[in-house]
Amino acid sequence: MAEADPSDAVTSPLPVRQPSISRGRMTLLFAVMLTTAAGNTAMQSVMPSIGTALQINDVWISLAYSWSALLWVFCAPLWAERSDQRGRKAMMALGLVGFIASFALCGLMLWLGLSGYIGAFWALILFAAARSLYGGFGSAAPPAVQAYVASRTPRSERTQALSLIASSFGLGTVIGPALAPLMVLPFIGLTGPFLIFSLMGVATLVALRWKLPNDEPQFPARGKTYDPSYSGSPTADFSGNSDDEDEDEEEVEPHKLRWFEPRLRPWVVVGLLGGHAQAMVLGIAGFLVLDRLGLRATPAEGTGPVGLVLMAGAIATLLAQWGLIPRLNLGPRAATLSGIAIAGFGVAMLGVAGNIHSIALAFAVASLGFGLFRPGSTSGTSLAVTRAEQGQASGVTASVAGASYIYAPALGVWLYGHSDWLGFGLIVAICAIVFVYGWLTLQMDSRLTQDRR
Repeated sequence: MAEADPSDAVTSPLPVRQPSISRGRMTLLFAVMLTTAAGNTAMQSVMPSIGTALQINDVWISLAYSWSALLWVFCAPLWAERSDQRGRKAMMALGLVGFIASFALCGLMLWLGLSGYIGAFWALILFAAARSLYGGFGSAAPPAVQAYVASRTPRSERTQALSLIASSFGLGTVIGPALAPLMVLPFIGLTGPFLIFSLMGVATLVALRWKLPNDEPQFPARGKTYDPSYSGSPTADFSGNSDDEDEDEEEVEPHKLRWFEPRLRPWVVVGLLGGHAQAMVLGIAGFLVLDRLGLRATPAEGTGPVGLVLMAGAIATLLAQWGLIPRLNLGPRAATLSGIAIAGFGVAMLGVAGNIHSIALAFAVASLGFGLFRPGSTSGTSLAVTRAEQGQASGVTASVAGASYIYAPALGVWLYGHSDWLGFGLIVAICAIVFVYGWLTLQMDSRLTQDRR
């Protein structure tokens, strides 16, 4: 569970130019992101009910993700740098292994708690420990996928290419909540989605290892992958492929990227603040549905309504990433600013929504905004640096996304538990701050997306 200048508007009905990556490879990259997104949103749709069944306070359920998010912040840049040296495919595979192991163990620990074999306290502690595998190793996949795409698309196409990859998260967030209630099975109960998505992760990993060619790093100065002659799969040579290298960048000596260096600072700030707003909304959503529909006494019945609300938000996210961004040809700045403004309006609606229909509508509006905002801020970070620095830039992006989930969901739930207006008021205020700061500091799209010859 990722951002308007008049010159960027579409003035003709011509189709949008596609990214310079083959359809087969893009499908595999899409599947990697889709699997993890669907699994994580399925988990989000059942965790409020699991926490209620275990009689654990909502805040502690939210805090169970914090250690994993903190690990993500520190590990994602390390895996991103390693992908420059050892190849993107290897890091994608490592990320999937982390996802599979984490989900299987999380499901087992929660099942033991719900079945009474261990206490609720230990079930939550062991769940948090198993979840940390996702933060530590699952964080290898998204930066590798982003770097793979960014290093193979020209600047003018990168927002749309990264938006397509980001939309895999959107599609996953439709599939996950839609399937989660159907995965509540006899014997394994509410932990069914954990087991089933672990098996889906295995299938995705097999397809990735079998179908995606081994990739050498785009920049030999970063190191070269050792490819023994007896390996089972050949190493693809991209050095002479015009689709994989596009000389549209300035020759700049790569160096260690810092979060707040001048080129990245505006994008990192808006991504970090906007990410906190989004994380707080996601943290509150499931508990809000249980409260306003009066389902606290029957938590197993809450998976359906929670899944419906999350699915409505996911469809809105897909509308933004598959429809609005390519159709309007939105650049990073336009997508970021318009997205955060729409998100703030949707959150305000959510604060007063009282039934399933109004909650779903408000969450959809907020998700539409964040669906514009996340690809805008991601592509802005990518375009702020050179092609040789894409691996590091993807690591920064992943770290910023992870940092948003260290404490923001728990803070949002804690404030919501004290006062609806306090929780939602802070989120709307953050959205307003991001809009003003972004308006003053983000570079215009007409310059940012221009190919450099």
